[in-house]
Amino acid sequence: MIKVVVEVLLAIFLHPIAFVLCVIDIVNRTDLSGAWKVLWIIISFFWGIGPILYVLLGRGKFW
Repeated sequence: MIKVVVEVLLAIFLHPIAFVLCVIDIVNRTDLSGAWKVLWIIISFFWGIGPILYVLLGRGKFW
């Protein structure tokens, strides 16, 4: 639970770092097709809410 709180705070206040961590995780995932990867990268670009959606709905992680 603490990890999720830290990820949400990171996504809100340090979005560029959270975006880079999301992109690294998205590119390295083997369970997503190319179209899903592009879609999640576009979604995670939106300030604050994008990385949070990726962590909560996309089963993603920052580390």
